[in-house]
Amino acid sequence: MKFLVDNALSPLIAEGLPSAGHNAIHIRDYSMQKATDLQVFARAAEEDRILISANTDFGTLLALRNEEKPSVILLRRGPKRSRSSIAIAVLGAMPVMEEPLNEGSIIVVEEKRIRVRRLPLGG
Repeated sequence: MKFLVDNALSPLIAEGLPSAGHNAIHIRDYSMQKATDLQVFARAAEEDRILISANTDFGTLLALRNEEKPSVILLRRGPKRSRSSIAIAVLGAMPVMEEPLNEGSIIVVEEKRIRVRRLPLGG
């Protein structure tokens, strides 16, 4: 799977995904760390990448656009969650997330649960 990790998250998350066979890049690798949410969203859509972020604004963008792609993984980090535990959570949840992500979904990964909403959100 192809991922784009948003600036709200550490580049270490993007670095850990290729070891599990995924293609991942951090937004900083494009020198887009000051890009707007719309620009980041457009980049993910253009490259058919799944956006990984902690920014809840991407859920709003998905609802407004009423489109099926790009899929978004929204990470909700608890107060005691480290960057490495976030990467482990994403990789651990991948078997559950793979099909919905390929079909178009927003997936919220929380400390003790995963919520999946199919896109488009308005449909």
